[in-house]
Amino acid sequence: MSERTSHVTFRHGQEFLAAISERWNYQILREVFFGVGRFGELKRALGISANILTARLNSLTELGLLTKHAYRPDKPWYEYQLTDSARELVVPAIVTITRWAEANAADGGTAHHLLVHTECGNPTDPYLACSSCHRPVEASALRPVPPEDGPR
Repeated sequence: MSERTSHVTFRHGQEFLAAISERWNYQILREVFFGVGRFGELKRALGISANILTARLNSLTELGLLTKHAYRPDKPWYEYQLTDSARELVVPAIVTITRWAEANAADGGTAHHLLVHTECGNPTDPYLACSSCHRPVEASALRPVPPEDGPR
């Protein structure tokens, strides 16, 4: 049983994207975030074979994105959770991608995943905000600063 709780160690964003874009990894991380953490539940929710799910869970655990904890004393059955550092890295991506997919679903009948802000206990729809003026930021209102200009 792995009790690894060390920080996720990606040197570049490209390494993170490669890890979560590995077939099944994003779906597994998404399901674990939304509360589906047991092996059998993940297998049913994703329609994935047991051997592939085992390999992906082991990989995500080794990357430091998941921890596993035995939940049955008589059998080696595990429940998976996001590590704290994975939550910092993965949750904003999962929430953003899920919100975008729900808003752009072709059938319009996609169930919305509700979120609660644990600090205040209220339902929330997180958004990106400017650190200077604190207003919401839309993607169309962002641009990179050319290197010669520096920060404003």
